Amino acid sequence: MWNLNYLKFIDQRRLLSQGLCSNYITRLRRCESNVSLFLLSRNRSFVTQTQSASKPRWRVLFFGSDDFAVESLKRLHLSRDDSTAGVIDSLEVVTLSRDTPVRKYAEWHRLPLHHWPDVDLSAQFDVGVVVSFGCLIKENIINRMPYGVLNVHPSLLPRWRGPAPIFHTILHGDRVTGVTIMQIRPKRFDVGPILQQELYEVPKNCTADELGATLAVEGSRMLMDTLKHLPERAANRKEQPKEGASFAPKISSRMAWIIWEEHSCDYIDRLFRAIGSRIPLKTMWMGNPIKLLDYVGKCNVSFAAAPYLSSMPGSVHYQKESSTLLVRCKDGWVGFKAVNFKKRLSAADFFNGYLHQSVLKKSPSTNTCLFQSYKETHLPAGHDNNMLQRNNSSL
Repeated sequence: MWNLNYLKFIDQRRLLSQGLCSNYITRLRRCESNVSLFLLSRNRSFVTQTQSASKPRWRVLFFGSDDFAVESLKRLHLSRDDSTAGVIDSLEVVTLSRDTPVRKYAEWHRLPLHHWPDVDLSAQFDVGVVVSFGCLIKENIINRMPYGVLNVHPSLLPRWRGPAPIFHTILHGDRVTGVTIMQIRPKRFDVGPILQQELYEVPKNCTADELGATLAVEGSRMLMDTLKHLPERAANRKEQPKEGASFAPKISSRMAWIIWEEHSCDYIDRLFRAIGSRIPLKTMWMGNPIKLLDYVGKCNVSFAAAPYLSSMPGSVHYQKESSTLLVRCKDGWVGFKAVNFKKRLSAADFFNGYLHQSVLKKSPSTNTCLFQSYKETHLPAGHDNNMLQRNNSSL
């Protein structure tokens, strides 16, 4: 075949004199053009492959348990199935043996599943992701991941380290919270370096469930953003400051006891919004525990309009026009629409059964119209601010 570079410099007349027709020259020029286009296409393909290789797709091992964790797992799963813009190459899940939302999601979508603590590390993983898991990840697992294990934590670390940051954010009236993406370290929770952190203003009067749902979405978005820029974020990670650390212990039924002499209306309101959907607030009635249901908040009561009301903390009054039980606390009155005393009772039923004058006349007790505070010997940190401060200083 003719050398194209050579033919480019041959005069057309000379070629014609050697018996080559002009049509053949035209075909040669078209061939040269096609070769140039082919080489250009190859170069573009090479550039595209190089750009794709600069942003690798990660092999991820995910650890999680509850609904908060499912939101991040969904994002990872969608990214794995996105062949064009996804950043996840493979995804396997580690969850607790009991029936959890993460386990249900993994089984429904047929994701490879490991049951903690039996984790099969025969496959290769680039990075781990842990979200609301509740167990310390073993050091040998962390060391197997080139980029370690990332944690999506719903607070502005180092504030509210521990298993229940959202509940304590609400309980303590924080106006600002956020989400932190950090690398975990073995043997201690929530002390690793920060890769990304964003603030979020706490909406007024929101509950822990509402805040948790919002931060789960924000956290999943931040997780994917971190994974898209993982080498840079890992290289620029920052250690947590030593100042401002606080601990967020698990919520428990002990936190639900109301101490009428000490707790303000605002505190009871925050306590209900923090734990009320999971653990009913409770007090003592005639020596027995009683659960306070359907909290309606602070109630304005005028002593001038109702001079018979007692100002003693724990005093109970039935407000007929609103069908509400009013209870006196440290600095005002709070209301409940129902109680659970052996069974669920509306405020009206409780009044008719226990507070009506015909009933009170039969009772010799002077405390018949009082809820009694119950103090346990060891109160959780959520009840004792001094204890919380001592915990904070030890971190």
